[in-house]
Amino acid sequence: MPTFTENAVIAVNRFLQNSTTGATGIRIQISDGGCAGLQYGMMLESVADEKDNVIETGGVKVFVSAESLPLVRGIIIDFEEGLESSGFTFANPNAKSSCSCGKSFSA
Repeated sequence: MPTFTENAVIAVNRFLQNSTTGATGIRIQISDGGCAGLQYGMMLESVADEKDNVIETGGVKVFVSAESLPLVRGIIIDFEEGLESSGFTFANPNAKSSCSCGKSFSA
């Protein structure tokens, strides 16, 4: 299952509090794309799809499709803030390689 660091939990909760759509959690999905072949996607979500796995981790409700679940098992998601950029980072034990930006990988 995915794990969120304390910084990631704080960021997700901040995004949920500021949501105007009634979002209750965050969706993690893996799709084709990026420079390494597969890319991470995250978006605020209100309700689970029929085939979703709904996981509670660190007080955050996480929606993961059945197709993405094997690729996010054991992943650690962090949120880093810096002067030049801020965003989520992914430490994925399922990745055979990843691109230099860390937003895509191959499995």
